[in-house]
Order: sequence, then C-alpha cells, then structure tokens
Amino acid sequence: MTVISDTLTRVTTMEELRTKGRIVVRVSDRPIALFLEEGRVYAVDNRCPHMGFPLHRGSVSDGILTCHWHHARFDLCSGGTFDQWADDVRVYRVEVGDDGAIHLDLSAMPDRRAHHHKRLRDGLEQGLDLVLAKAVIALMDKGADSGQPFEIGLLFGAKHRDAGWGQGLTMHTALMNMLPQLDPADRPLALYHGLSAVARNCAGRPPRFPIEALPEGDADMWTLKRWFRRFVEVRDSEGAERCIASAVHAGAGSEQVADMLFAAATDHRYIQIGHALDFTNKALEALDVAGWEHAEPVLTSLARGYAVATRMEESNAWRHPVDLVDLLERAFERLPEAVERGKVSHRARLSKRELATVLLDDDPQASIEALLDALSDGISGEEVAEAVAYAAALRIARFSTSNEFGDWDTVLHTFTFANAVYQGMRRSPSPELLRGVLDAAMSVYLDRFLNVPPAPLPRLPADAELNPAELLSGLPELLSRRQQVNEAGELVGRYLAGGGEPACVVAALGAALLREDRDFHTIQCVEAAFRVHESLRGTEEGAHVLIAAARYLAAHAATPRAQLQTYLIADRLHRGERLYEEA
Repeated sequence: MTVISDTLTRVTTMEELRTKGRIVVRVSDRPIALFLEEGRVYAVDNRCPHMGFPLHRGSVSDGILTCHWHHARFDLCSGGTFDQWADDVRVYRVEVGDDGAIHLDLSAMPDRRAHHHKRLRDGLEQGLDLVLAKAVIALMDKGADSGQPFEIGLLFGAKHRDAGWGQGLTMHTALMNMLPQLDPADRPLALYHGLSAVARNCAGRPPRFPIEALPEGDADMWTLKRWFRRFVEVRDSEGAERCIASAVHAGAGSEQVADMLFAAATDHRYIQIGHALDFTNKALEALDVAGWEHAEPVLTSLARGYAVATRMEESNAWRHPVDLVDLLERAFERLPEAVERGKVSHRARLSKRELATVLLDDDPQASIEALLDALSDGISGEEVAEAVAYAAALRIARFSTSNEFGDWDTVLHTFTFANAVYQGMRRSPSPELLRGVLDAAMSVYLDRFLNVPPAPLPRLPADAELNPAELLSGLPELLSRRQQVNEAGELVGRYLAGGGEPACVVAALGAALLREDRDFHTIQCVEAAFRVHESLRGTEEGAHVLIAAARYLAAHAATPRAQLQTYLIADRLHRGERLYEEA
C-alpha cells in the first residue's frame, strides 16, 4: 500500500480484485471494502452504518449492496441507503492507473454536523432510537454544545403532536435541566432519553396546526390575559391559543406571558392533578434554553391542556368530608391583606422545617393559617412556595412501603406540582400564582395517609465512622435489585450525614436514573428533587429532598434497561468498536 499524493493511496491491483471479486484493505486503520461489479470498481466503508457488520460479507445485485446482518440496502455507487434506520455508508473515489493499480481518494471528510442534524430529525420523525442515539453522540462528541439538539427536539414535539405539549416534551426539558449536574459522560445519554421520549410521544399522532395571532389591534396584555382566562374557563382551546399567540406576537416577554398562563392555571384547583402547571413551567424552562424566539409554537402547544383539564372542584376528595375548595376560596380573599402586612412586618418567622411540620399535620385549616401567617410575617411568596415543596418532598421521603405501588404517583403529583409553583414564583410571582401555593398545601394534606406509618428519616449514629465515597459506590448495585426503597434512602441519608458531597450524590442519582428505561414520573420526581435541592443545598432539608428522590427511584428500578442497550451500541459504534467476532 503506497501513498502517492496527499489524497491518493495505492491499495491493490485490478488483477487481484478480478481474482477475488471483493477485497478489504485498511488505510489509516480504516477498513474499506472494494467491489468489482460489471467492470467498475467501487469502494465503501466496510462497517455497515447500522451496527458495524462487515459489508464485504454482504451481497451485491443490480447495483445494490445488502448487509446480511439486518438486510440494510445501499446504492453501491452513492452509498445512499434504502432503509432509513441504517444511514448512508461512506463511499470513496477510485482511480485506476494505466498499470492497473487501484488508488483511493482519502480526502478529509467534510463537516458532518449538518448530516447528524438531519439524522436527528429522521430519528424523531420515524421513532428510530438507534438513529437518535448515534446522532446525539456524534453531535456532543468532545463536549460540544447540547443546545441545538435540544432545540430540534423541542420544536419537533411542539409541532408534531395534535394534543400539544405532553409527557415527551416534559421529559425532554427535565433531562435538559439536569444536564449540568450530571457527569459529562452521562450528558449525551440524558439528551438521547429526552429526544426518544419526544419521538415516542408524537408517534402515530397527526401534526398540530397552529392558530395565528390576532390581526394588529388595540388588545393590550391585560386584555389578552382577561380573554385567555375567560376562554379557559369555558374550555375554548382555540380562543385560548389565539390569545397566547397574540401576546407573544405583540412582544410580551417571558414574565408577562408566564403571569397570564399561571393565572389561568390557578383559577381552578389543582387542575389535571398538577400536570397543566408543571407542563407550563417546563415549556418556559425549555425556552430559557432554546430562546424566546420560539415562544409562539412552544407556548401555544399548552392551550388545549388548559381547556380540557380536570378541576378539583369536581372531585369528591376535595369536597368531602372537608370542603377544601371552600376553605381555599375564603383564604384567597385574605391573601392580599397578608401580603401587604408582610411588606412592613418585623415579626419572628417560622423556619421551613417548622412550616413543613404544620403542613404535614392533619388539619387543613391550620395549614392555611400557617401559610397566611408566614406571608403576614414577611416571608416572601417564593420562600413559602419552597417550604410547601419541601413538605411535599417529605411525603415521598417518608412514604410507607405498605401502600399500594400506584400510591407513589399520588405523592409524586403533589411534589411536582409544588415544585412547579415554586419555580413559577421564582420566575413571575403574582397574587394569582400564590393560590397555587395553597392548592399544593391542600394536596400535601390529602396525601397524609400515605405516611401511615411514616418511614423514618435516616439518622447517622453519633459514633459512626463512614467512608462516604465507599458508601456511595454501592448505590448502583443496590438499585439493580428490586424493592430497595428504604435501603436506598438510608444509603443516601448516611452518605450526606457522613459528610459526603451533595453534588456527587446528585450525579449518582442522575446516572442511576439514566440507566433505567424511561419512566415519565420517575424523571419528573428526580428532576424536581434536583431543582428544590439547589436552594436547600448543604442543609438537612436538602438531604431529605435527595432521600425522597432515591426512594422513588428505587421503587421504580430495576427495569430491563433496553434503552440503555441501544445507547451503548451507538456509543461503541461511534468509538469504532466491533459488535461481532470475525469467523
């Protein structure tokens, strides 16, 4: 094999190729298959782009090369595939000299980012997990930015599901939120999980045809907000969607539109068991990453969810034996006065732990009074919302394993709703959204029987000597066994009480989440725990939130991990490993 120029390399002769019909040569450790068909020489990468099987062991008929492993078919001349799950194979220019020597042009490959973006879209459109994994790994190679792949998935999900924003986009955004807290090696896996969730949520659904903004008129933001709430009230999704589009088109910013959306989400009690407000919060967080220029297609996808949402005024649990809706309506009348008093108050304030203790008790009126008193004492709405989110996390941290498995979802919905209210108060605090804080507190109250008996919070004996790193290293094996709920909570609690670094347990929980098959509620729980923990970091309350995440994750592990297997195949192919052994 001889290099005769910067781009041409002599690899064999026509005589040898005629004798064998096909030859594999290695140039710069790159296996290339040469085929002689009807007097013409073709050269292709010998690794099938699907799963790496050697193409020289395939067959050629009528100019089509077929890989015998999964029967992927390629145009031998251009390398184009007839099977979208396989990808195109790279071809090389061939020159045959007068002496019969065969030379290959090994010019540097062009920038492949555009190709990987296309393949990412192909994977979303056709629900091809392996294609998505390959594209993500290639695009994030060497620490590249994850923003553009995330944006592609966000816009695809917003436009290709007639029902609008759903579980797929929520998981996609939650996993993107978690990216900075994960080990760098786990970040492409998280992005793959999110994109695959979007593809599955859109599969088989017709696209969404957006409603345009109103023609230029006199409607200001206050008018649009009033109209939007009225349309949601009467379950008119088209009118509601046009109000969102008009607000964005008129130049409203994130805080203004958030205020409009959150007001409608809290006009009724705990709508759609918290999903509507959580989805809204996630849509706004997605735009923090992708950019406000995408606000119209993303936020209008929320409208239908508002209009069709169930309302807890219609639920027996919220009406009997205690009419919680009536308690709340009377409390809402007192909210403005409590907030005004708080602006000038200098009274002693309850700690988050003390406030949470009241919320976890058996008296809904006492919970309401405690929240109103906290606001009157000068505690901000954001701080009160954080305390409620902490109380909701404690319901999970102390969830009794004697309950039915489905009861995990009950406490999960309360926690993710409480977190959404908390994050919303940080973004766009308002008197309307404060109602959601009280709604979350009532949901915490309704979940009280799921802590009977309460699981004990882990406590480290005073004389205990622990090696935190060694302790945390046991988490993956523990979560490979089913029903290790209390054990997982104990491990995380002991690790943190023994001086372990919170960032390490966050990354470990993230890695454990990502190796399991996707589960909407588990992703919701872990991401919400990470968000609440950010502001409680280094405190005992923060440890309790991570204990809650560990217990919920343990309850939903281990899964078959089929999605991880797909990702690992893509990763091995990207690194050039063989998935087979030569005969």
